[in-house]
Formats: sequence, C-alpha cells, structure tokens
Amino acid sequence: MDAIILQHIKIEDPGYIKDLMLTDGWKLTTIELDEGDKIPNNLNQFDAMFCMGGPMDTWMEKKHPWLIEEKNTIKEFVINLKKPFFGFCLGCQLLGEAIGGKVVKSDPAEIGIMNVDFSGAKENDTLFSTFPDKIKALQWHSYEVKNLESNRDVTLLASSKTTKYQIFKYQSHAYGIQFHIEIKNTTVNDWGCVPEYKFALEAQFGKGALEKFDKEAKLNMKQMNNFSTILYSKFKREILKI
Repeated sequence: MDAIILQHIKIEDPGYIKDLMLTDGWKLTTIELDEGDKIPNNLNQFDAMFCMGGPMDTWMEKKHPWLIEEKNTIKEFVINLKKPFFGFCLGCQLLGEAIGGKVVKSDPAEIGIMNVDFSGAKENDTLFSTFPDKIKALQWHSYEVKNLESNRDVTLLASSKTTKYQIFKYQSHAYGIQFHIEIKNTTVNDWGCVPEYKFALEAQFGKGALEKFDKEAKLNMKQMNNFSTILYSKFKREILKI
C-alpha cells in the first residue's frame, strides 16, 4: 500500500497507526507542508491519504499560504477521486471545510482525556461498528467543524458534550476524527513543547498541567492503542480490501 501523509508540524504524525503501517511494509510519502514540501501532482498513485493535526487553524491562509493548495488537494482526493481519507484534529476540520462545513471556535476549547459518545449510526459503520458506545480520547483543540447537517453524504458517528462532529464520515471512504486516537507514550510531552499547545493547555488548567495530562494519557494509552489497532485493521480489510 502507498499512502500520502499531510503534516503541519514534524512531531504530529500518524503515531501508533504509522507504526502499524510501517510494520506492514507500507510505502509512506510524508509531505511536511510547514517546511515547504510540495504535494505531488499525481494523486492517483496513492491508495490513501492521512491528514494530521497542527498548531495552525484552517483560516490562517495568509500566514500559511500552503493551506490553499492543501484544501484543493483534499477536495480532489476525497470528492473527485473518491479515495480513502483519514483526517485527525486539524485534518478533520480541513475535511469538514472541503465538503461544505464551517470551522468555528469551540466554546470552550476541549483539552484533556475526555468522553466521546457514539451515535446509533455506529452500528452500521464499516470501521467503528465494534467500538463501545463510549470511549475516552485525547482532545487538544480550540476549533471544530459545524454546519454539515445539510450534506446528505455526511454521517455523524460520534459527539462529545462540547463538539458535535467528533467523528463524521463522508460517503463511505473519508473520515474526520476531531480527537487523537493515534497517540503514543511520548505524544503529550512532545506536543507540550509546541508554544500554541502549551498556551492552550495552561490557559485551561494552569501552569504545571502538562505533567498531569501526560500521566492521564498514559493511564489510558493501552485502550487507545487497542482502538487504533482495530481502526487500522478494519481500514485495511474493509476500505482498502487488503
């Protein structure tokens, strides 16, 4: 399998899912957009696209002009080519915009290990049908997707108290996941070094919050890694047919 990974900061890659892909011998093409990497013209060569999180927001096109090309690339891959797509956090929001939604500031921001509740649509979903009705997931976002209700190709799969579109599906091949299911033991400390992330964390919980957040994440790591494994296995088998 050949996958393209759109990254917005080097430390935010597909994490545990990337480890699973490498173990299976996937060919991974990582485009580090924030460092000036260019997206290949021929998207047909890729079997899947992963679009990751980042410290910037979807509306910051003046500061990060590469967002314009990235948005067009996602539209081409998802809407025109109808190829398998996963968007995490910022990647989820970019998918939401691509299919006609709006990204707005969350009130309040969601940061921490928090509950995500699945909708009844989960029961018939290709990837999430065997997940429990409620899971704990790592949240670290200040913006979210809205206004997807009028798109009949969108299925809402999970929500939280704050964020309606925690997981949504476009048609049957593209998924937006607002939270982080792909994390590893090093993730929270790595991300805590990013000024924007650290500011958001301390604004909500005060100074010294990183250590507590890291400890809570590690307590839930085994479960989150297990969910990543299920998601990846079903993605291979049911979406990519391998």
